[in-house]
This record gives sequence, C-alpha cells and structure tokens, in this order.
Amino acid sequence: MATNARVKIGITFAPREIDVEVEDADAFMAEFARIVEEGVRVWWVTDREQHRHGVLVDKIAYVDVEPERDRKIGFSNQ
Repeated sequence: MATNARVKIGITFAPREIDVEVEDADAFMAEFARIVEEGVRVWWVTDREQHRHGVLVDKIAYVDVEPERDRKIGFSNQ
C-alpha cells in the first residue's frame, strides 16, 4: 500500500538535513536499500513536487521516514 510520508535525510558534517515529501514511503525505502546494496555513489531523490535532490550516499548519516498524518485544525478532544 502506497503511503505518503515526510522523509528527512541527515548528512554527515552538515548542520541541516534534506527534507522531502514522498508519495510512497515503502518504495522510497526499497530504493534506498537497493542503492546502498549496489554501491551507488549519488542518489537522486525526487519529491512529490518533482524537485530532484542529489545526495552523496557515503555522506548519509540517517534516513528518517515519518508517515503523513491527518492534520486536525482547531480544538479537539481526540
């Protein structure tokens, strides 16, 4: 099942992280596992707005996948 997600990619020796939204979190993580396994040097990440981000794989410190949640507006007891 495809699920939208917010993904943060931490880069070693960089104070900021790459923050993208993807349409399919499972496919995103499967691609990440594949590129690491194959020894790819640059990972081209495409977000939902079709922006491309080139990431040096050996500089990735972490990949954090946060599932998209329903946002509530206003006051709620739930």
